[in-house]
Amino acid sequence: MEHRSGPAGELHALDLPDPVVRTAWVFSVDGPAVVLGSGQRDPIVDDEAAAGAGVEVVRRRSGGGAVHLVPGRQVWIDLVVPSDDPLWDEDVGRAMYWVGRCWTQALSTLGVSGKVHEGGLASTPASSVVCFAGLGPGEVTVGGRKVVGVSQRRTRRGARFQTATLLDWAPHELSPLLVPDAAEQAHRINLDGVAAGVDRPLGQVEAALLAALDAGCGRGARFGGHGDADA
Repeated sequence: MEHRSGPAGELHALDLPDPVVRTAWVFSVDGPAVVLGSGQRDPIVDDEAAAGAGVEVVRRRSGGGAVHLVPGRQVWIDLVVPSDDPLWDEDVGRAMYWVGRCWTQALSTLGVSGKVHEGGLASTPASSVVCFAGLGPGEVTVGGRKVVGVSQRRTRRGARFQTATLLDWAPHELSPLLVPDAAEQAHRINLDGVAAGVDRPLGQVEAALLAALDAGCGRGARFGGHGDADA
């Protein structure tokens, strides 16, 4: 398990290690950022507004809508597994179920009862703009509201499962950073009602997932060992 800190762009740009080994990357961003999904090609972010607010705009190499990262406001932990690992699954959607189950196990130790979405992509009129407005395989809801987002990057050598758990949910902070068309689309639904924060301290949430991984939450396959690195 490795702890890494730095700008969101540098953390998202990390490649799979060579060789790929089972690893949990615990990330801390050092500044606010809007992270665009790989499929978002139309203008989404107002670059001038983002620059004025000191918000980095980056693109991840996995699908989905935009994610607003703010230091201390979410838990970002990515899980890396090689393609010959018991945690690997050839089915792209089913491959993320175990990630969601680990998160629900972790959150349960903090008194938060979550449910893993074990189905296909559930879109809303806003999900092509805002990631947490939709629901995908392996993602976790509490009371019907999304609290854990999951995406993945796959190669023939392995997969990087990217996970973000909200500590609080403030969609109104993202809206001023969007271009008018994207902001209008985002607000076709009540964004306040589609997601929620787990309302627990960041350190407790991180520790809960790492403990669940170390206990073998992923199909009995344990993560173990701790280390530190800088991006």
